[in-house]
Amino acid sequence: MAHNNKKTKTVFQPTLLALLIGSALFNPALAEQASEDSAEQEEATLEVIQVTARKTAENLQQVPVAVTSIGAEALAQRGIENITAVQAYSPNTTLQVSRGTNSTLTAYIRGIGQQDPLWGFESGVGIYIDDVYMARPQGAALDVYDVERIEVLRGPQGTLYGRNTIGGAVKYITKPLSGDTELSLRGTVGNYGQKDFKIAGQTALTDKLFFGAALATLNRDGFGTYLNTGAENYNKEILSGRVSLQYQATDNLRFSFAADRTEDDSNSKGGHRLTPSLVTGDTPPESVFDSNTSMPADNSVVTEGQSLTIAWDVNDHWTLKSITAKREGVTDTNIDFDATALPSLDVPAFYEDEQTSQELQLLFNGDKLKMASGLYYFKGDACGAFGTVLVQGLGLTIENGGCVETDSVAAYVQGSYQFTDKLSFTLGGRYTEDDKDADVYRFVYLGYKLPRADGTPIAVQSDFDGSESFSHFSPRLGFEYQSSDNFMWYGSYTDGFKSGGFDMRGNQSINPNAGDPYQEETVDTFEIGFKSEWNNRTIRLNAAAFSSSYNDMQVTVQRAVNNTVASQVLNAASADIRGFEVEMISVVTSNLEFIGILGYTDAKFNEVVFFDPVSQTNTDVSDIWSFANTPEWTGTLGLKYTQSAGIGEIVYNVMGSYRADTQIFEVPSVLDFGGYTIFNAGAIWYSNDGHWDLSAQVRNIGDKETRIAGYNFPLLAGEQTITAYYGDPRTYSLTLGYRF
Repeated sequence: MAHNNKKTKTVFQPTLLALLIGSALFNPALAEQASEDSAEQEEATLEVIQVTARKTAENLQQVPVAVTSIGAEALAQRGIENITAVQAYSPNTTLQVSRGTNSTLTAYIRGIGQQDPLWGFESGVGIYIDDVYMARPQGAALDVYDVERIEVLRGPQGTLYGRNTIGGAVKYITKPLSGDTELSLRGTVGNYGQKDFKIAGQTALTDKLFFGAALATLNRDGFGTYLNTGAENYNKEILSGRVSLQYQATDNLRFSFAADRTEDDSNSKGGHRLTPSLVTGDTPPESVFDSNTSMPADNSVVTEGQSLTIAWDVNDHWTLKSITAKREGVTDTNIDFDATALPSLDVPAFYEDEQTSQELQLLFNGDKLKMASGLYYFKGDACGAFGTVLVQGLGLTIENGGCVETDSVAAYVQGSYQFTDKLSFTLGGRYTEDDKDADVYRFVYLGYKLPRADGTPIAVQSDFDGSESFSHFSPRLGFEYQSSDNFMWYGSYTDGFKSGGFDMRGNQSINPNAGDPYQEETVDTFEIGFKSEWNNRTIRLNAAAFSSSYNDMQVTVQRAVNNTVASQVLNAASADIRGFEVEMISVVTSNLEFIGILGYTDAKFNEVVFFDPVSQTNTDVSDIWSFANTPEWTGTLGLKYTQSAGIGEIVYNVMGSYRADTQIFEVPSVLDFGGYTIFNAGAIWYSNDGHWDLSAQVRNIGDKETRIAGYNFPLLAGEQTITAYYGDPRTYSLTLGYRF
C-alpha cells in the first residue's frame, strides 16, 4: 500500500538527486580532454541518436528541445511492450492507460494533459504515428512492434507541431522501408497466459518500389476476474497490422503510403471498490484486479488510419513535402461505475470519430539558415452516447450524447540562423484558427435503456447546440550557444495553445450555463538547458530548467448532485509550473552502461473559480486543488551490461523507476496514491550470426500495487461509488526472435 513506500522514497530520491547534480557540476572543459585509457574509451563511446523534433533528422545533442528518444533495440532490451512504459525513461512524464479501458491513453507532460477521454475533448499532449496526429486518445496506448524509435518532446511544441501540443508531443515512428529484404518473427509466452506473436518484413518489388508489412496478435488472460460472472478482468485480446509502400519515382521524388488497423476485443475493465457498497453491503474484493458487474464484459475498440506522404527534394537546399492522412475509430464498451452485481450505475457507451488532415511543408537547409514552414488543415468529427442507468429505487436511465465538429487551419514557420560559428538564434510562429460546432443532449428515460434508445424521454436536462471560433498566434524565440564541440547551451520562450469547446456532458438543469463554450487555454514557457558529452564521448549529460505560466486552464469537474452528475469544463484561471530535468547516460566500460534520469515539477494553482451546483455560487478552491497525474519527483536508475559468450552475446538490463505521490484528480480524494518504486530486469541473447535472439524479462519485480486512475462519486444515487484502476502486477515473459 502507499504508506509502505516512505522508506523507498527517502533512500532513492536524495541519492539519485546527488548523483545526477554532482555529475552536472563537472567543468565543461572535460568535454575536450582526451581519456588516459584511450584504447578502451575509443571502443566504448555513445551512439549518435537521431531525432526529428524539428521535422528533419538531426543529432539529439544539437537540438535545442528537451527530448527523449528510445530506439527499437533499446525498447526490446528494456522489455518495453507498450508506449505507456516509456514514461519511466522520460522525466516529468505520465503515460497511463485510462480508467475503465484497455487502450485509451492518459498523457501528461510537465503537469499538462487531459484527464477525461470523452469525445470532443482535446488532449494537452499530442500523439503522433509518424507525422500524423491522433486526435482522440482511444487506441493511443500503442503496443510496440515494427518501430524505429519513440520520441517524447517535453514542453509546448506550438510552432512546428501546433495542434494540442501545449504540454508536449509523443511520436511513434515506424520502421522505414530501405529496399532490403528483411523478415522478423517474434513469439512471446509469459505468466497470466500471455501469448504474443509478431511478424514484420519488407522487400523491394522493383528497384524503385518497396513493400513492407507487419502483424501483431497480443493475448493474455486477466489479472483478475468479475467475481459474480467469472469473466476475465484486465485481459488482453488485440490484433494489429500495418502495411506500407514506397515508390522512388526519381532520385529526388518519393511517394510513401501507409495503412494501419488495430482491433481491441479485450474485456471491458472493471474497477476495484475502495469502500463497501451502501446498497448491497459488498466489501472490497481481496485482489485489486477483481470486480463485480451487472453488465456484459463485451468491449470493442477499432482504430485505423491511412496516410500518403510525397517528398520532393527541389534542390540541395529546398524540400517540399505533402502529408495527407485519414484516421477513424469506433468504441463500443460497458463501464459498471459501482462495480456491483446490482444493475445500477451502469454505463454502456459508444464513441466514434473520424479525422482528415493535410499538411504542406517547405523545408530549407542552408549553410547558415535552417527553416521549416508549412500549412496545416484538420477536420474532425467526434460523436458518442452513453447511458447512466440509475435503478436503485429510481428505475431511470440518463442518456447523454452528441457530436462535435472541428475545422482547423494553421500556418507556421520556424528558422534557426547561425550568427557566428558558435551562436545561433531561433525564431518561429504559428497562427491557428479553430471552428467548432457541437450539439449535446441529455434525456431521462424510464427503465434500463442502452445509448441512443428509442422512446420518449420523461425529462430533458440538456438539449443545445453551439458554434464558436478560436484563434491564436504561438511564437517561439530561442538561442543556441555551442561553447565547444560537445557542449551546447540553449534557451527559449515558447507559447502553447489549446482551443476551447463545449462540454459534451453539460447538464443545463443544474447549471444553466452548461451550454456555453469553455475558452482556449495557453501556456507561456521559459526554458534554459544544456546538452553535453564528456570524457571522449563516454558520458552524455543533458539538463533543462523550465518555468511555465498556465492561463485559463481547462479542467473537467464532475460531482454527484441530487442523484445525477453535474459536469463542468472550467477555465480555471491560472497556475504556475516550474521544474527541471536531468538525463544522463555513461559508458563506464565497453561492457557496462549506466543511465540516470531525474525530473522535478512544482505545479500550483493561483486561482480556481467555478460554479458550485450545490450552493449555486462561484467558489475559489485554489487552496484545495492540486495538479492531477503530476508527481513532484520522477526518477530512474538503470544498468546495462553486455557479456560476450561463445554462442553469442548477452545483454543484461536492470532498472528502478520512482514516482512520488500522485493525485488522480485535481480535487483530493481517497483515490490519491503514495510514491512507489518499480524494479524491472531482463536479459537478451543474440546469436553470433545475428539471426536469433532470446529475451527473458521480469517487470514490477516487487509486485507493487500502483493505482493509476479511478472514479470518485461518494454520493451518487444513494451509493458510495469510489472505484480504482491499477497498473500491471508482476509479469514475466520469454521471447524467441528470428530475423534475416
